[in-house]
Amino acid sequence: MMMTHPTVLARLVEEYEMESELQAAGRHEPVRQQMEDVVYTLCVSTGTRDIDAALAVARERLRTVWLGDVDEAEAGAQDGRTLSGTAG
Repeated sequence: MMMTHPTVLARLVEEYEMESELQAAGRHEPVRQQMEDVVYTLCVSTGTRDIDAALAVARERLRTVWLGDVDEAEAGAQDGRTLSGTAG
């Protein structure tokens, strides 16, 4: 399965949360169609069939990527490089 770029996943999760807030505030049209589009895209992007599973997969992938970035930054700092990759 092709993996969706973490930046895209983060944007989709953020958009879903924003649309959810708008819908909860009573704004239903055109929010409903936008929400359906985001839900569909999240499900396709994560290989799932419902929004709860899609959000769980997306958040886990993002958590893994963010932790991977932290691990790489710490490894770079340990060998004398800063986050920019230059010697510090």
